[in-house]
Amino acid sequence: MQLEIRPDPAEVGRARKWARSRLAVSGIRDDEPLAETLILLVSELVTNAVVHTGCPAVLRLCLPGAATDEATVRLEVADSSDRAPVPRCADDDATGGRGLALVVGLADRWGWSREEGGKRIWCELDRGGQTGPAPGRAGGTGCGPTPGGGASARDGLAFEAV
Repeated sequence: MQLEIRPDPAEVGRARKWARSRLAVSGIRDDEPLAETLILLVSELVTNAVVHTGCPAVLRLCLPGAATDEATVRLEVADSSDRAPVPRCADDDATGGRGLALVVGLADRWGWSREEGGKRIWCELDRGGQTGPAPGRAGGTGCGPTPGGGASARDGLAFEAV
């Protein structure tokens, strides 16, 4: 299931509402930590696509077929920019620049790939398992783009998807 996103900041709220409705249909309750985390990740990745590319994007959710205690939820945002996510320094007082750092910290796995006409940034959350990334599971070890499409926050750097 997917939602086309216009290059308008108001689309972020529409994307959150759409994702909540998809979660409900899938049997994932609004008050589950997984749902709250997923909605935050939708917000961050859609905001990055809208703000940094100025082009339409596509939000895709891959949800478990039936309500189960253990399953993986995958979120993808594809946009028309082929530029890799790059480190961005965010001062303590900055109001932005922490989107991908949140993804790194909250997702069980994440990455990105170049595709014809742009790129796709994705993350996965495991339902019923450990929350947050296990060591070595979410991205690489440096501050910039890494082979295989992952990156992590370190030394006060956040990531910006452009």
